[in-house]
Amino acid sequence: MTKLQNLLKGIIKENPVLVLVLGACPTLAVSTSVINALGMGVAATVVLLCSNIVISALRKVIPDTVRIPCYIVLIAGFVTMVEMVMHAFVPDLYESLGIFLSLIVVNCIILGRAEMYASKNRVLDSAIDAIGMGLGFTLALFLMASVREIIGNGSWFGIAIPVLENYKISIMTMAPGGFFVFGCLIALVNKISKGKAIKKKDFGCASCPSAYMCGKKDSGECTGEGDDK
Repeated sequence: MTKLQNLLKGIIKENPVLVLVLGACPTLAVSTSVINALGMGVAATVVLLCSNIVISALRKVIPDTVRIPCYIVLIAGFVTMVEMVMHAFVPDLYESLGIFLSLIVVNCIILGRAEMYASKNRVLDSAIDAIGMGLGFTLALFLMASVREIIGNGSWFGIAIPVLENYKISIMTMAPGGFFVFGCLIALVNKISKGKAIKKKDFGCASCPSAYMCGKKDSGECTGEGDDK
């Protein structure tokens, strides 16, 4: 895989939200507003980039038996720094994102890329992977937020749209609307990729960052070929 392919894979082929279905909780929660969505996307991308670089640089130093706790500590440190910067320079956005900003620490996208990619590849490749996945996450948030804000609030980026502001469909800003748009975007990605965005075998236990903790990897049950039963 070339560096360009590594960068672009996170946008469609392995989009963390619309293909791998990771980070769905913050995606549904903050996608009622485009501004909030972009803020969350940028924050998560910065954390992902920094954590991937550091974890890749330390991959031969961190003991395998405690790697997950080490990853979480590193990620938490970067999340804290991002929170402090946002609190200082964009307090309104910081308040709007609320607890979901802190929950980046346990975002499956961050920990998943640390375990599946950064811990096995060089620093530059890990940085490119982080940027690609971050762009994919931000794009998914932006698309969802655009649809939900335009239809649900009659605005875009907080700017009222003259015709639509009088014909709001408020359910689009609620949980049911979020799930509806989420499902439609996943269907659209499957249509564009003809259902081949990622091979089924890539969803096996071998790709799960928790495989060691549940014991399947050590017991030989993990084949990495998915569960066809």
